[in-house]
Amino acid sequence: MRGVAVRLRFSPSPTGYFHVGGARTALYNWLEARRQGGTFILRIEDTDTERNRPEWVDGIQSAMRWLGLDWDEGPYFQSLRAHLYEAAAAKLMVGGQAYWCDCTREVVLERTRGNAIPGYDGFCRDRDLEPGAGRALRFRVPEEGSTTVVDIIRGRPTFENATIEDFVIVRSNGTSLFVLANVVDDVDMGVTHVIRAEEHLPTTPKYLLLHGALAGGVDLPVFAHVPVLVDERRKKLSKRTHRVALEDYREQGVLPEAMRNYLVLLGWAPGGDREVLTLSEMVEEFRLEDVNSSPAFFDERKLLHFNGEYIRALDPDAFVARSAPFLEQGGWAPDDFDPAAFATLAPLVQERVKTLGEVPAMVDFLFQAEAPIEAKAWEKRVVRGASAREILAAAVDVYGSVEWDAATLHESTADLGDKLGLTLGKAQFPIRVAITGRDVGPPLFESLVVLGRERSIRRLRTALERLDAAGPPASPDRPAG
Repeated sequence: MRGVAVRLRFSPSPTGYFHVGGARTALYNWLEARRQGGTFILRIEDTDTERNRPEWVDGIQSAMRWLGLDWDEGPYFQSLRAHLYEAAAAKLMVGGQAYWCDCTREVVLERTRGNAIPGYDGFCRDRDLEPGAGRALRFRVPEEGSTTVVDIIRGRPTFENATIEDFVIVRSNGTSLFVLANVVDDVDMGVTHVIRAEEHLPTTPKYLLLHGALAGGVDLPVFAHVPVLVDERRKKLSKRTHRVALEDYREQGVLPEAMRNYLVLLGWAPGGDREVLTLSEMVEEFRLEDVNSSPAFFDERKLLHFNGEYIRALDPDAFVARSAPFLEQGGWAPDDFDPAAFATLAPLVQERVKTLGEVPAMVDFLFQAEAPIEAKAWEKRVVRGASAREILAAAVDVYGSVEWDAATLHESTADLGDKLGLTLGKAQFPIRVAITGRDVGPPLFESLVVLGRERSIRRLRTALERLDAAGPPASPDRPAG
C-alpha cells in the first residue's frame, strides 16, 4: 500500500457501556492513524436494532473524547447506510454468490446433529427460493480451496473453505449482518487497515470471501487482530463478571492520561524498561508489528498504581482543579466547602490518593459540622482501644493551650503518648478517628491546624461522650455491652 493514504476505522456497537477492550482497540487505531498521518474514522455499527440504544452511542463518543481520541470523519451510522448493503446483496444474488434460505436455527441443529463439521449444511443452496417472510440470505462459500488471512500480529492463519458454512449476510427481517456491512463500508470508505479484537479473527475469512465477491479482492486492508484481555486467572474479561466499563473508571477518578497510558501497554511495550509515556511518545513509537499475540492481563491494581503516579505528577493547582467535580459530590452543603482549606491540605492529599474519587473522603471532616462516622474505624481505634479515653481526655487538656501549629501539635502528642506508655502512632489513632471519623487520611497534625483549635477540641469532647455512651471496651472474657 505504498503511497496510499492511510485510513483506519473504529467501529463499535452501541449495545452497552464502553468496554476497556474497545477503548484499547480505539487507541491502537488512533495511534496508527496519527503516526502515519492518516485518517481516523468513527463508525457506529448499529444494525442490531433490538439491542442498540441512543445513550450507548453518546457514551461511546463521550468516552473517546475523554481519552483524547478525536476522529477525523464520522460518526457514520450503519443504520443510515442500508441502501448500500441492499445493493451489495443484490449484486451477490445476481452473481449467484448468495441464495435465500428458510431453515430455522432449530431445523439446522436437528438436521446436522452428528455431522463431522458442525453448522449449516447448505440445504437450500440449489432450491432457488425467492425472498419471503422468514427467509435469510446466505453467502455461497466455495466448497474447495482455502482462505488465508495475512495479519501483522497473527501471521498467516489459513482456513479451509470446507469448514466455513454458508453464512447469513441478510437476516430474515431484511437487515444486514455486520460481516456484510463491514466489507461494504470498508470498501466504500477506503479503509486501509483493520485493527480489531482477536475474537473477530474467525470471521475474517468470511470478510475476505465477501471482499473478493464484491470488490475482486483488490486493495484489501491490512489486518491486525489485537490480543484478548484477561484477568489474573487468564479468563477473558466479561461484562457479567468483571468491571470493564470505561465509564466506571472515569467516575472513580482515574485520569484519562493514566488510562490511556495503561491501555497502550496491554499488548505492546516501548523500547527499554519505560512504562510511563507521553501521548506524543506513544504516537512516535507505537508499531503494530510489535504488538504481542498473547492474551494481555488487565490488572486493575496496576492501573490504580499508574493513576496514583499520574496524580502525584500533577501541578498542585491542576490537582485542585481536577478534584473539583468530585468534591462537588462530597456530601456536604455547597456553602460549607472552603476552597482555601482544601487548597491548604491538597498537596498532602495528593500524595495519598490513587484516584480522584478518594479525595472527598480525605477532606470531608473539614466541611461537616461533626466528624463523619466510619463504623469500622471507630470500633477499631476508639471503642475497642483500652486507653482511648485517656488519650482523648489528655488531648483535650494539652490542645487547649499549646501553640496551634503542626510541629507543636506533633511534639505535644508525642509527649502525651510517652506519659501513657504509648508510641506516637498508637497515641494519635484515637485522635485521628475523633477528628476525621476515619483511621486513614492526610497527616493528622496538619489536619488539626486547618480544622482549627475550637472545632478540634469540640470533636474530641464529642468522641469522649460517644465513648461514655458506648460503655467500657470489650475484654477477652467480657463482650462489649
